[in-house]
Amino acid sequence: MLREAISTELYTILLIICLVLVAIAKLLFPKRFQDFLMLLINFRYLKVYSREHKFFDVFEGLLLTNLIIGLSVFILLCFNLNINLPETEYLTPAKLAFGIGILMLVKLLVERLVSTILNIDSIIDNYIFRKVSYKNFLGLLLIPINAILMYSWHPAQISASVFVVLLILINVYGILIFIKDNLKTLKKNWLYFILYLCALEITPYLVLYKLYTLQ
Repeated sequence: MLREAISTELYTILLIICLVLVAIAKLLFPKRFQDFLMLLINFRYLKVYSREHKFFDVFEGLLLTNLIIGLSVFILLCFNLNINLPETEYLTPAKLAFGIGILMLVKLLVERLVSTILNIDSIIDNYIFRKVSYKNFLGLLLIPINAILMYSWHPAQISASVFVVLLILINVYGILIFIKDNLKTLKKNWLYFILYLCALEITPYLVLYKLYTLQ
């Protein structure tokens, strides 16, 4: 059965924007980008660049923007199941991206507030850097994933499920690596760290899963 002809102009533009953001990151930070690509199999990136981590980082900002745009496109493809957006809804991806960006920012600020209250700033700063790094890596994976969904087949519920599982696995992997590398420090604050994980990492995913299953 032939696939129905569809219009992908808007999503193609967004995909190109993502590619441009990644290209700029690679152009401005060639060595760092090369280390970043090896994130899952080589921990050099985490060890070297965590020392230089700042609240605002151009490299992270470019990749995080790519993640937000890519995630917005993926959500629209998988949950809206319609890439023929009428002109009256062309602002939908921008609104969704803005909402995702605000949620990420609020979550980051809450995480830093909680870490200050629990007096584990040094631990959480390192943890946040690693978590953002793994999520940005996921943003790179979204580029080919979205391209496949746009040009190969209609998105389906299984596509969203696969991505959610992938997101969880990468986050869990990052947490386990962090715990392994900081085991001695965490032993002194293990209760606070567990409370932090339960409140700001596990609970949001449980809420999202509940909302997803209620649809």
